[in-house]
Amino acid sequence: MPDYQAPLRDLRFVMDEMLDYPAHYARLPGGEEASPDVVSAILEEGARFAREVLLPLNQSGDREGCLLEGGEVKAPKGFKEAYAQYVEGGWPSLAADPAHGGQGLPHSLAMVLNEMICSTNLAWGMYPGLSHGAADALRHHGTEEQQATYLTKLVEGSWTGTMCLTEPHCGTDLGLIKTRAVPTDGGGFEITGTKIFISAGEHDLAENIVHLVLAKLPDAPEGSRGISLFVVPKYLPNEHLPDADGNPGERNGVVCGSLEHKMGIHGNATCVMNFDSAKGFLVGAPNKGLACMFTMMNAARLGVGIQGLGLTEASFQNALAYARDRLQMRALSGAKAPEKAADPIIVHPDVRRMLLTQKAFAEGGRMLTLYTAQMIDIVEHGTDAAGKARAETLLGLLTPIVKAFLTEVGFEATNEGVQVFGGHGFIQEWGMEQLVRDARITRLYEGTTGIQALDLLGRKVLMSQGESLKVFTREIHKFCQAEEGNSELAEFVRPLAKLNQEWGEMTMAIGMKAMADREEVGAASVDYLMYSGYATMAYLFARAAKQARIALSEGTEEGAFYRAKLDTARFYFQRLLPRTRAHKAVLEAGAEPLMAISAEDLGLGFEI
Repeated sequence: MPDYQAPLRDLRFVMDEMLDYPAHYARLPGGEEASPDVVSAILEEGARFAREVLLPLNQSGDREGCLLEGGEVKAPKGFKEAYAQYVEGGWPSLAADPAHGGQGLPHSLAMVLNEMICSTNLAWGMYPGLSHGAADALRHHGTEEQQATYLTKLVEGSWTGTMCLTEPHCGTDLGLIKTRAVPTDGGGFEITGTKIFISAGEHDLAENIVHLVLAKLPDAPEGSRGISLFVVPKYLPNEHLPDADGNPGERNGVVCGSLEHKMGIHGNATCVMNFDSAKGFLVGAPNKGLACMFTMMNAARLGVGIQGLGLTEASFQNALAYARDRLQMRALSGAKAPEKAADPIIVHPDVRRMLLTQKAFAEGGRMLTLYTAQMIDIVEHGTDAAGKARAETLLGLLTPIVKAFLTEVGFEATNEGVQVFGGHGFIQEWGMEQLVRDARITRLYEGTTGIQALDLLGRKVLMSQGESLKVFTREIHKFCQAEEGNSELAEFVRPLAKLNQEWGEMTMAIGMKAMADREEVGAASVDYLMYSGYATMAYLFARAAKQARIALSEGTEEGAFYRAKLDTARFYFQRLLPRTRAHKAVLEAGAEPLMAISAEDLGLGFEI
């Protein structure tokens, strides 16, 4: 069975030393509750819960999967008990508003816990995963009555939430949905339709499941302008329920029609949900449902990025342990373990390449998610209007990068983990192939990489005339200016400054081409996103290198840790950052090589 140790030392480096979380929390209203002692206790207890409770269920849950009988789903053995411990520990309420029973701690702390959960049992983590987003959507857009009915239960974890968006025929184009909402005399609506790919749409972990459903009113405009949002509970709430016998209440007209048979995340119920005149209640204004749902979707996209990070860390830890023990061949420069029959494979350069790629993406991804988490804290709790506006701009810019870049490199990292194991990585008992299968979905759900790339380049950057990007590149420019004379950081600062300037120039060039041909945006978008991800991570590695240099100059007793930070940053700059050259060349090739051949001619040579 794979093992996992929460990377607490690295977390503390990023939070306390690099991003100065103690000062960050001190500036937030209520942030003083997140004292160093409280944060340390949360990290250590979260690490214990992930390793001791969730990790042992990961492989068994993958093998067993979920069982659907009569519209009811049973999660794998042990999942329900683990969820009860999760609720008893107060984890669902960590960053929720105290007005609804939450602990009011910064959202960034919840994101740290989420990484540990994703590293140890991604499928289990998806059961409570959407509840936070559902609560946020209701908190921002629900009526007082809806908030009183649902929020406390979602916050405490006795109920869970889902997000019911797509349907068999429409994929990402939600304007095509057919689910209908017909008004009733009682002020509610009857919801009828079928939704697919609903994570945790039906299960036995919680008392009730609260579905947030996109549907169209009878007089709705065509397309996405006619989408409304409804809350549709599995059991209709009643203040006297559940009763003394545990009866949850009246069953609503929503049932799981089938479970998807998937490549991975077998322990999570991915459901086809059938709504048959189910009672629902409008959330927000009519025909404004997509805007309301974006509150939940953006939170989910960041959560998926963290899934990519968590799986990267898990794969790296187990590949590293295997590479230290596995004996095979001698080092080309001479035996490194002459007392053994062969050298451990960690001495070989190509194995080092794979391990360092995983390590760099894990540490870089952690810096990226925690930097982004600070923006969420400021948006949710900040009091300075200008600071909140800046944080909101950065959060919008970084969300598609976190989601898409970290899942793309996460899939690469888990595949490298299998490669380190060789043939053993292909065998189930080691657990490495499960990480690959689980990682594959992260590039798809909550918007594919292509959708995220269009959002980044088309919506966030070009529609703002590049202003959103400038907010971030100005920050990078100021860092490079401040460190320009620091010879110890020159190996990082000089290439970063050049890249930062190129990023802006390249963006302007794409914008100019797009004015003549909008297809240029779609043709450039994925390579633009990947370039942006590598550039963003380079900035964060440069900051990490600066902090490591400071610690070493002060005579730290942890010299090996900080030297490893510098070595990892060097590896990133010298072996991974050059990938930006290829992405730049591809996106500059433009749309013509993609669009020149007709759709009909693509299939020449075989019959369809």
